[in-house]
Amino acid sequence: MTPLVTALVLGSALLHASWNAIIKSSRDVMLDTALVAAGAGVLALPLAAFVPLPASASWPYLGASAVIHVAYFSTLVAAYRLGDLGHAYPLMRGTAPLLVALFGIALLDEHLSTTMWLGIVLISAGILSLGLRQRGRAHRDATLWALANAAIIACYTLVDGAGARLAGTPAAYVAWLFWLQGLLFIALVGVLRRRAALDYVGRNWRRGLGGGLCLISAYGIVLWAMTQAPVAAVAALRETSVVFAALLGTIFLKERFGRQRLIAACAVALGIIALRY
Repeated sequence: MTPLVTALVLGSALLHASWNAIIKSSRDVMLDTALVAAGAGVLALPLAAFVPLPASASWPYLGASAVIHVAYFSTLVAAYRLGDLGHAYPLMRGTAPLLVALFGIALLDEHLSTTMWLGIVLISAGILSLGLRQRGRAHRDATLWALANAAIIACYTLVDGAGARLAGTPAAYVAWLFWLQGLLFIALVGVLRRRAALDYVGRNWRRGLGGGLCLISAYGIVLWAMTQAPVAAVAALRETSVVFAALLGTIFLKERFGRQRLIAACAVALGIIALRY
């Protein structure tokens, strides 16, 4: 994990927290999620025209990832409908790195050092502590949807980690992935909410492009980083987005940071240091 990879993945985490905050603040989570996915797809089209086609060996991974991402967006919508951002988001993002690390050993033949394992565990523990102790509207169904989403995150992370390495260039893989997944998810929402979706796009297209830019930039950085460093380490570092979300809430929404968030942030910081060594 070089300083450049670390800095860029932390920037990706901030972008990821931003587009999730956009979706959660919406009055209609499904339509806003579709809008962000559509925005990312629109922005990916010009990129796809100027980069070479991904290597043929990566095409099965692209197709599988596009389908998995539709499931990701669907479970994301369900988790945010039923639970608070402070509950669902940490559970989704904190569980996934541990799953990626465990399955990455078997599927990608990655071998992590002791300090990398320590970093992954510290980051995941810090993130999960922000969600597991939440109360109020968060309940069992939200927790189950969030954990299902975490499993899906682990699946697409492993698929894309392998696919990006086979594509020849991460930019080509990113462009085609977001075009395909956006098309599939928009088609699904079009079937379920066609009339409402058309009206919503007309009134909120700028919001979709802004969220889509955050989405494609955040994941594009992560896929590039996965070609430079172990997938599990990148996945864990990316999930520091939960801490960024807490900081954004404190700065812009005047939420209290509190001792629990401070301890969690310290655990994540120690995990980042461990990943660097």
